[in-house]
Amino acid sequence: MQFQDYYQALGVTREASAEDIKKAFRKLARKYHPDVSKEPDAEQRMKEVNEAYAVLSDPQRRAAYDQLSQGRRPGEDFRPPPDWDAGFEFSSGSPFGNADFSDFFAELFGRMNAGSGAGPNGRHRGEDHHARVVLDLEDSFTGATRQISLRVPELTADGHVALRTRTLEVRIPRGVREGQVIRLAGQGAPAFGNAPAGDLLLEVSFRPHPRFRAEGRDLHLGLPVAPWEAALGAVVELALPESTLKVRIPAGAQHGRQLRVRGKGLPGDPPGDLLLDLRIVLPPADTPQAKALYETMARDMAFDPRAEARS
Repeated sequence: MQFQDYYQALGVTREASAEDIKKAFRKLARKYHPDVSKEPDAEQRMKEVNEAYAVLSDPQRRAAYDQLSQGRRPGEDFRPPPDWDAGFEFSSGSPFGNADFSDFFAELFGRMNAGSGAGPNGRHRGEDHHARVVLDLEDSFTGATRQISLRVPELTADGHVALRTRTLEVRIPRGVREGQVIRLAGQGAPAFGNAPAGDLLLEVSFRPHPRFRAEGRDLHLGLPVAPWEAALGAVVELALPESTLKVRIPAGAQHGRQLRVRGKGLPGDPPGDLLLDLRIVLPPADTPQAKALYETMARDMAFDPRAEARS
């Protein structure tokens, strides 16, 4: 996927006001509209102009794009960093939807177009707002109350985008999973009249953990074992986020074998499993004694690691 410079597409600077962006869009729309334009690439250019305007005319999309696009060059290979949009609070929908826009647009802003519902008796409640929040994996084991700050993009009186910060106390339920949505009733946009306010929907991500990787309710862990533990079998002790666990390594275990420990993943009903990927770690031959042991093994053990490759 290639990075797209929306400011370049409209011919404006990053400091352009909302009015500057609107004027640039109207000028280019008159030039490239396929019904009237004689330009050979009018249809493609009009598509690019529409997409750029859909981003830069929307304070929420523009604020997120501005953060992501620092130092980027148009046309360079691009993948958005994980959780690049964490902490931005977005409203539910957009008048543009996803239209016929590029994969680049869909990758960045596709999640921002969920609709909001209606209140009781058909009264339309306020818009739902959405944000992605990043938690520690340990929060899933214990539950927690966390203070979360969200950046809310707003348009200032002079037509520029500013970020307002609001801070909330959020109860994190025990057993929360990555991708799960925590709904805060009434914390979205206010409604007209007596209809209820919208909700704030917080999508959960986990920070990278030095040892564990969560997949649904399951936990993955690379487990280093010594050669003699793998060959002879052993019982090893593991530290989990809220407890310790003794695991039996079967005799003859090979590097890369996966062991499953039922019910020791993330809490839940039912809880997830703990998946252990065995990694046989060789001790270094950095002393005379260690070198002698390796020489004895090489001499006395009838072992050919490449036998299968020759069969």
